[in-house]
Amino acid sequence: MTAATHSTLFPQVPESPDAVLEGLDPEQREVALALHGPVCVLAGAGTGKTRAITHRIAYGVRAGILQPSTVLAVTFTNRAAGEMRGRLRQLGASGVQARTFHSAALRQLQYFWPKAVGGELPRLLERKVQLVAEAAARCEVRLDRNELRDATSEIEWSKVTQTVPADYPAAVAKSLRDAPRDPAELAKIYATYEQMKRDRSVIDFEDVLLLTVAILQDRRDIADHVRAQYQHFVVDEYQDVSPLQQRLLDLWVGGRDNLCVVGDASQTIYSFTGATPDHLLNFRTAHPNATVIKLVRDYRSTPQVVHLANGLLSQASGRAAEHRLELVSQRDKGPEPVYTEYTDEPAEAEGTARRIRDLIAAGVPAGEIAVLYRVNSQSEVYEQALADAGVPYQLRGAERFFERREVREAEVALRGAARAGGNDALLDGAEGLPSQVRAVLSTQGWTHRPPAGSGAVRDRWESLAALVRLAEDFERAKPGATLADLVRELAERAAAQHAPTVQGVTLASLHAAKGLEWDAVFLVGLTEGMMPIAYAKTDEQVEEERRLLYVGITRARFHLALSWAVSRSPGGRAGRRPTPFLNGLRTGSGGARGGAGGGGGIDRGTRTRSATTAARAEGTVQRKKWGPVRCRVCGRTLTEAGEMKLMRCEDCPSDMDEGVYERLRAWRAARAAELSQPVYCVFTDKTLMAIAEAVPGSERELVVIAGVGHRKMSRFGSDVLAICAGEDVDEGDREGAGER
Repeated sequence: MTAATHSTLFPQVPESPDAVLEGLDPEQREVALALHGPVCVLAGAGTGKTRAITHRIAYGVRAGILQPSTVLAVTFTNRAAGEMRGRLRQLGASGVQARTFHSAALRQLQYFWPKAVGGELPRLLERKVQLVAEAAARCEVRLDRNELRDATSEIEWSKVTQTVPADYPAAVAKSLRDAPRDPAELAKIYATYEQMKRDRSVIDFEDVLLLTVAILQDRRDIADHVRAQYQHFVVDEYQDVSPLQQRLLDLWVGGRDNLCVVGDASQTIYSFTGATPDHLLNFRTAHPNATVIKLVRDYRSTPQVVHLANGLLSQASGRAAEHRLELVSQRDKGPEPVYTEYTDEPAEAEGTARRIRDLIAAGVPAGEIAVLYRVNSQSEVYEQALADAGVPYQLRGAERFFERREVREAEVALRGAARAGGNDALLDGAEGLPSQVRAVLSTQGWTHRPPAGSGAVRDRWESLAALVRLAEDFERAKPGATLADLVRELAERAAAQHAPTVQGVTLASLHAAKGLEWDAVFLVGLTEGMMPIAYAKTDEQVEEERRLLYVGITRARFHLALSWAVSRSPGGRAGRRPTPFLNGLRTGSGGARGGAGGGGGIDRGTRTRSATTAARAEGTVQRKKWGPVRCRVCGRTLTEAGEMKLMRCEDCPSDMDEGVYERLRAWRAARAAELSQPVYCVFTDKTLMAIAEAVPGSERELVVIAGVGHRKMSRFGSDVLAICAGEDVDEGDREGAGER
């Protein structure tokens, strides 16, 4: 894992200003030489934007055009600011201020507060959660830890969008924001929080920006002082600027033209925090005489990765899409992106772990491989799969699954219920391990339906839901398992995953991967409902999800794998569909509006399908996510394994194709004789009946039938599909086309 560019630890400082320009491509050189007037650099992923802007500053300093102390370079993370300062030192441009918005504002606020207000600057709250909790209690609203995080996030969003408490409900409605609870209630908590801060003479991080803005607006002498100090401004990641940050930037600049902004509207993925690409998109309107330079030479990714990234954005809509950049790879050809459809989530995790192990064996360092997913709750199955495969890993931007507070609390509750056994009233009426787990976790915040929107409450629910799914899978693997057995299993998993952190494969959410890159990237869990996420309702929200996938794709230098599972757990109904964002971008998918083709696609076939199979493929027939398996004919709860395989009662009417069934039986007998195995080792009677009822027309439809799976699919799939299509079985084509 590295930052977005490579550099040696101790490079030689360029001997002259012209030497600073050496090694830049024509567009980067143009950026470095554009030292006067407003400049807008539209820089695509992997195009060397940090290199361009640091060389611009260094060239200006080394040529005597810019004084180091008069330059303020602003970015969004301390890591990025530190990297920028380091590069400037290496280029011989020490003394330039490279800071985050908050760091620069706090420094000014501390310096000018005695003059502007008098006395000492109020104490800065490191964490506002405790005060928000007190404000909620004063409003007689009880919030748990996750609800507190969500309420805190709403207050932060309100402040960076310059929304006062009284206007919060209207602002939420206007922005179509999915508030975590009643907006009027949140507005009351927000107002109380602000009053309590004033009473206690404390400020929060958003106040640092607000108070700096207020002082610069009210005190012309202080504003003039700041503008005399800083005369040249550079803003990185400009697509992520909030309205409050833009207001502060305007006051710093003071109407002058010496401003350079760098950004890419196609990488706007933080709008939920108040960030907006509007300032980048409107820069030419605000500065009609601006120089606009586009960086599109991609030095990071192979042509195959870049082709997919360009194709993804070619299907986008909205203002950001109108300003998209068409990247041009500068690297040699590499492998095509690999698309893989798995039968279920555990199979997807295990398959990903196997491929990672193969890459490491082939010489790819573990630290140059990443598994990226949409939400942190997806990490557990990959943590387990990598641990089982003996592959070292590290989590970025999230706690390990079993270290998360809600998971630890759930383990305590499950352990207590296991000890109490039949004496725990919670378990009254709960039959079977999954039902018992759901009953216990319902006291921890788990519900049958997920909470609306995103945020901490949703994160907690996702973690608890992962435990419920684990219990369901555990019972399938070990019928008759007790709650005590599950508690022991959880303890063993936690122990296996609590090994000291080592340099290994990175597991991270797509948001946490921004600004990083790896030799090999696995984008997993790419199903509709996860990408785009289910709570992305508006067109703008869906387009941000597309941009998030774009960010994930462009993290890969050489190897890129994209995968999804058609069902959640082994034997489950194949009701899931791959993300629609890939439509038209891989072989066998439709709905393209232009974009990239390429290898590695999955052929879904075009044979006639039964009504049941067609409904399954379209997602209209699904096994319920929670609760018992029911007969698809009469609705009765199914308990026998054979009935569950057929998804109907034994005595309910069957829509089986008798002719297909008899041909399958005859074929099975012949294959078993060839292999010198019992017939049930090929397929059981129930599996043959399920196949004859579904009459699958493609590998995807066949592999999801209980009792088939990838192994038997690879051995017998072509024969079975030929029989279902009414074709003769080719004796020379015994091995099916496995996973592609």
